[in-house]
Amino acid sequence: MQGETAALRISESDGKLDVFPQNRTPSSGRASAKSWQYSDHMENIDGYLMKYTNLVTGWQFFVLNNEAGFLEYFVNEQSRPQKPRGSLPLAGAVISPSDEDSHTFTVNAISGEQYKLRATDAKERQHWVSRLQICTQHHTEAMGKTNPPPKSRSYSMASQGSGSSPMSVRRPSQNPNSLFGWSQTNKGSSLYSSKRSLLPDHLLDAREMMTQAQGQHRDLIQSIEGLPAAPGLSPLDQDFLMLKATSMATMNCLNECLQILNLQQVARLRGSLGEDIDAEDEAEDSLTDKEEDLGVVEEERSVILHLLSQLKLGMDLTRVVLPTFILEKRSLLEMYADFMSHPDLFVAITDGSSPEDRMVRFVEYYLTSFHEGRKGAIAKKPYNPIIGESFHCSWKVPRPEAPKEPSQGSPEPSASQDPYQVRFVAEQVSHHPPVSGFYAECQERRMCVNTHVWTKSKFMGMSIGVSMIGEGCLYLLEHDEEYTFTLPCAYARSILTVPWVELGGKVTINCAKSGYSAVITFQTKPFYGGKLHKVTAEVKHNTTNAVVCRVQGEWNGVLEFSYTNGEMKMVDVTKLPVTKKSVRPVEKQGPTESRRLWQHVTASLREKDIEKATEHKRLLEERQRTEERHRAETETAWRTRYFEREGEGWIYHKPLWKNSALKT
Repeated sequence: MQGETAALRISESDGKLDVFPQNRTPSSGRASAKSWQYSDHMENIDGYLMKYTNLVTGWQFFVLNNEAGFLEYFVNEQSRPQKPRGSLPLAGAVISPSDEDSHTFTVNAISGEQYKLRATDAKERQHWVSRLQICTQHHTEAMGKTNPPPKSRSYSMASQGSGSSPMSVRRPSQNPNSLFGWSQTNKGSSLYSSKRSLLPDHLLDAREMMTQAQGQHRDLIQSIEGLPAAPGLSPLDQDFLMLKATSMATMNCLNECLQILNLQQVARLRGSLGEDIDAEDEAEDSLTDKEEDLGVVEEERSVILHLLSQLKLGMDLTRVVLPTFILEKRSLLEMYADFMSHPDLFVAITDGSSPEDRMVRFVEYYLTSFHEGRKGAIAKKPYNPIIGESFHCSWKVPRPEAPKEPSQGSPEPSASQDPYQVRFVAEQVSHHPPVSGFYAECQERRMCVNTHVWTKSKFMGMSIGVSMIGEGCLYLLEHDEEYTFTLPCAYARSILTVPWVELGGKVTINCAKSGYSAVITFQTKPFYGGKLHKVTAEVKHNTTNAVVCRVQGEWNGVLEFSYTNGEMKMVDVTKLPVTKKSVRPVEKQGPTESRRLWQHVTASLREKDIEKATEHKRLLEERQRTEERHRAETETAWRTRYFEREGEGWIYHKPLWKNSALKT
């Protein structure tokens, strides 16, 4: 491969610059038409580089994906539409030109993986290195702000331009704080302590030493700048300038090293928060928060009236900050988990002896889930999840005493009487619009449910309406059936007196394979007369249009099931046994898990300290807004942890239906 002239493609608005190894070069010959152009903005570039590895040695086609923050490579340009042969995340990476020659450089990822690459000449290497460094800096800053280290001071690093040298560093101003961007923090405040506790900090000693070094560096700068005018002694003396530049370069290097250590710590933490959550760490939930009567509304009437005066009918409330005293002591993600408080009814769906029976069982489970999920009719609002927030829990469901004979293809009944386990994970996958994804599975019963919900609220005068936009799907792998379903709207009524909740709207459940469907209507109370919380449902066979079951009653009271054979069944949801979820204690949760993330807000609400709860809530929301602005400025897309975008919805990344061992 020696003697080949390789080249690079630069994506620009006014054209493309293509250079290739001679044996792959198109006849266009545009390489000489434009010289290299260096700038500080991010570019998507691609081209051939020599990759050194014990498996593959040779020219590979590399692509710098600035948006995703990855360096990817392919066998050749023609294979680019396919999956990359390899990729390296650039957040926290170190890009280093090699000392062995003027063509080689290395990319060291935060995971420890390294690419040793060789360009065809020094100019091409410099361009790759500068573009990679710019991309790395953007994504490193984005990750650092998503997981900010608790530090008392910070300063901006000097530019890493190719032409920089110690002698070219800008002379500090009279106020060093303006150069380094130092910001003092009151460590004695309780809010500062709570902000620090959002992330586990195993590098505290290193940060404190860094703080001391920053202080000594600042003192050095001030001492040199403050030298008195005297013959032969000047702040502009070459030795003083070199001393200042060396000190700054040292601080930059130390800060980069500390930042890499912090990102490695975060990466290890994220790795420990994967799907393999130790069930032994979970314990039955001991929290018994019952929402008190909203008598406080009378005391805060002036606050509500002031808020209402700024709203218009039909106005979207997604970006409106509501007063803290109306909050529940749980996140919206945990509220979705509480819809699973009857897991015995959930796992019993797959026990249905026929498609008709399974559809009716699903309708029964669906209708009984809202009562416990709402914790009664008191109209309080759960916390709006922060993007990236997650919630994990599980339930233990006793096995039936006399299990029926397994159907063909189902696992043999276990000799052990260990309970079934239903696992649940939820994640806030988007901020605007606010979209949550949640997933639950019972691996022993080969069933799971995946749902994504966009909560869209609007002002309706004396009430607030919340549309649950999205779709869920229940998978029964034993029967190869999928049940798609939608969700009802929720309304907070009488918001100036004693607010209460009701559900409204028409939802559908459909199983394409069996041909059975259900239509459920949650009826809102008429202005005059009528019952509260009324619901009706019909289950029918689509092919024959025959109704096989009708349901009527109240979703938070008694439900009456009427079958075509004349049988009747009554279900009182207030008397159904509630299975408590198992949750890890806060100290064993990750920094973005709901209970740990909101722990200070929850504690303040329990103490009825509304002012303190409001301030803790403001800190979390302000951090989210700051991170969102930074991602917009750096054009960095948010990367979810547990859910992946698929069409218009979000799918859990390791669902049971993709597990080949469970499908057969």
